[in-house]
Formats: sequence, C-alpha cells, structure tokens
Amino acid sequence: MRRRRAWDHAWKLALAVVIIVPLYGLPLLYLLSVSFQSPVQFLRNPFSFPHPFVLANYPTAWVQGDFGRYFVNSVIYTASSTMLSVLFAVFVAFPIARRYVRGGSFIYSLFLAGFFLPVSIVPLFIEAEKLGLYNTRWGYILLHLQLGLTLGVLFFAGYFSNVPKDLDESALLDGCGYFRYVLQILLPLSTPALVTVSIYAAVSTWNDLIGPVVFLASNDYFPLTRGLFSFYGQYESEWTLLAAGVFIVAMPLILTFAFIQRYLVRGATAGALKL
Repeated sequence: MRRRRAWDHAWKLALAVVIIVPLYGLPLLYLLSVSFQSPVQFLRNPFSFPHPFVLANYPTAWVQGDFGRYFVNSVIYTASSTMLSVLFAVFVAFPIARRYVRGGSFIYSLFLAGFFLPVSIVPLFIEAEKLGLYNTRWGYILLHLQLGLTLGVLFFAGYFSNVPKDLDESALLDGCGYFRYVLQILLPLSTPALVTVSIYAAVSTWNDLIGPVVFLASNDYFPLTRGLFSFYGQYESEWTLLAAGVFIVAMPLILTFAFIQRYLVRGATAGALKL
C-alpha cells in the first residue's frame, strides 16, 4: 500500500514537472537570463548564459522608467482595494452564511452569477465620468472592489458555514458586539480564506492593464503595469531593459505567493462549499 501511494505521488510529481517547467519555468528563466545580459551579448546570442552578469539593467530600468512613482501607486491601489473588498465581503458573507437575512441563498446566487459575468468597461467608464471618478485614485480603487468583493463573499460564506453557530450565541451572551465579533473572532478563524481572497484581489489589481489605460490619464496616477506599457513604447528595442522592467513588476507578487501558497490552497478548499 505504501509503495502504491509512493508511486502515485511520484508520477503525479513527474507529470507536474513535465507540464509546468516547459510552460512556466523555462520562459521565466529565459526572461531572467535576458535581464542580466548586455545589449551586445543579446544581439549576438540571445539564448546564451549571461557573461558577465550586467546588474545595471535593473537600476537603469528603475530610473528611466520612473518605476519608483508607479510602484508607490500600485501599492496604494492594491492595498486599499484589497482591504476594502475583504472588509465588505466579510460583513456581507456572514449574515448570508448564517441565514440572518431573508433570501440569503438568492443573494449568494447573485454573487455567484456575477463572478462569471464579464466586466462592462463602457458603462463603467460613463459612470465614472458622470460621478467625477475618472482619472482619480479613489475611482480606480473603487473599480477593483468588484472582483475582491464577489470572490470574498463566495469564499467567506462557505468558510463561515463551517463555524459552529453556538459561537455566535456565546458571544452574544458575553456582550460581544456585532462588529467586534466579526473582526476579532470570526476573521482570525478564517485565516486561509482571508489569505486566499486577499491574494486573488491583490493579483487582479496589481496586474491590471485595461483599467489604468481606460480610467487613468495622468502619469502621476499610473500603476506599474501602465508604467511598464509606457516604458515599452519608449525602449521597445532595448530588450534587456524591458526584461528587467518585467521582473520589477512581477517580483513582488512572485515573492508574496511563494510565502503564502499553503494558505491559498487551504482557503480555496475550505471555501468551495454550497449553501
């Protein structure tokens, strides 16, 4: 039995390596190699190993692309939209999961349907312009509440349904208020779901390119993705600098995902429940 389980794990790992490495690992390694090459070496042989390593591509791309300002904007947008969407999702999902509101299952179905519907850019653009949110930080942050809120309600509702309802009654008898109970008791118990929703919302905001192209017009408000797009337009022939710029944009999410991936898997499994 142990040999059979070991064999099952072995062939699954081998299959994952065969599929993942060519599709994701090799392009990433090649891009990393190009980012450390000199322009002359890249023109001679773009598939060669960097020799010598040119570390100056990263500071040069950072300065010429003005990535410092764009990085601050991306952090502000990602942190604000993620925290707001998670906060709203928790307070919406809790009464739905507990059936404290009438039609909770119907409301849950609406969020589920909204998760699969495409985002309507033109109506959102018209609405943002009419409300004075076009080319503003708050308008761009509110734009990204949709995915985090919808996904958060689905995950938190499924996770909260696993928490015993006796805990609600005990907290009520002890005089614990609603907001305090949700934030100090329920939310810490839902760490896997919290991490899962946060990383999905953060990735969608950090990697968004259509949003800043449509809803932002000023360089002062551009995030990293829009800054990288402008950087490509100016230095489209300098591939070593472009490779360094791509890694500057992608590295924060890669490092974040590497540290919290176990919570991501646990939260996705625990939140995938029907009400």
